[in-house]
Amino acid sequence: QVQLVESGGGLVPPGGSLRLSCAASGPAFSDYVVAWFRQAPGKGREFVALINKSGYTTDYIHSVKGRFTISRDNAKNTVYLEMNSLKPEDTAVYFCAADRAMVSDYRRATSYDSWGQGTQVTVSS
Repeated sequence: QVQLVESGGGLVPPGGSLRLSCAASGPAFSDYVVAWFRQAPGKGREFVALINKSGYTTDYIHSVKGRFTISRDNAKNTVYLEMNSLKPEDTAVYFCAADRAMVSDYRRATSYDSWGQGTQVTVSS
């Protein structure tokens, strides 16, 4: 399994930007599909974005389309989540997750074997 470590969270005002990073260690990171999830207090873990192994295919939940961009640099074993025009409702702990297989249920948290510890994003004035 690949090990994942998120970074880049913080406190930003509404309309601000952050870039989250998910650094991986372990074999063949380019063999893994990677997704970002988030979990707000009192809520379940929600799919945010996905990137396939090559980086050519991405998907997002509707509420972040046009504001968030997922990308990857396989040479650096890192996946990024660029977040712009942040809203208070984006406040959550953000997790990255990885799996060797891209399944049809890729928006479900149970579809991923490897998880990071999470990074807090707070959008508030």
